[in-house]
Amino acid sequence: MDDIRFKITEAARMAGVSASTLRLWESQGLIEPLRSATGQRLFDQTLMDRLKTIGWLRTEKGLNPAAIREVLKDEGETAAPMETQTAPDEGDAALAIGPKIRHLRRQAGRTLQSVADETGIALSLLSSFERISQGLSLPALHALAACFGTTLAVLSGQEGGDHRQSLVRAGQWTAWPATASGVSIQPLAEGRHQMECHRFVLAPGASSEGAYLHDGEEFLHVLQGRMQIVLDGDQFFDLTAGDSFYFESTRFHAWRNLHEAETVLIWINTPATF
Repeated sequence: MDDIRFKITEAARMAGVSASTLRLWESQGLIEPLRSATGQRLFDQTLMDRLKTIGWLRTEKGLNPAAIREVLKDEGETAAPMETQTAPDEGDAALAIGPKIRHLRRQAGRTLQSVADETGIALSLLSSFERISQGLSLPALHALAACFGTTLAVLSGQEGGDHRQSLVRAGQWTAWPATASGVSIQPLAEGRHQMECHRFVLAPGASSEGAYLHDGEEFLHVLQGRMQIVLDGDQFFDLTAGDSFYFESTRFHAWRNLHEAETVLIWINTPATF
């Protein structure tokens, strides 16, 4: 995971809450921000992942702070023997990503703690994600996929079909199992190819919730709305309908919807490393 740290206003914007809400969560013992030399609150990727989980538990599950603290408690777990596990099919799009990650982890004989240490994801968030398939940002999901030598496309069921041709009719898009609030990723080609072509639909305020990087190159074209791409933490590009953008995937990149309504774009990765 990257070591980029965000100030409280940036973290609040990316989490879709106010800075005062983050201070409240801190007073309730839900988060413990880092501190700069001058005492400013700072949020690294692990904290950003935690904010995502807290927000989801609060809005979608209706849990109060005490209940959220219970869910977020660190949970130790030893690897379960594979003979007692039912192996899910990675290509089964109907199966949530969390159980697939749990299967891969147990298949590799890994504990939650060892995977958390390698990926930089908080143990409690990883444990929660395996159960409910919610609460992790795209950067964290990328780290998990890389940890097990796979990609998000494979985990989401984007494989199979005729590799020589693929036709997806207008309006007949399927979507990856939802893992991030307000982000819908719709494959525009089925099967394993050298390019991954997706239609992204971003709700107002939706974002990557942090920066990530991987091998390859990326191209995107905005169909409607307005969004921002941030490269290497300090280069900002505002894109509106009709704009296109190319960059190397090996650069840290983050993004968010700046539009008051949905932003829709075509996003292409090559090779298939997303």
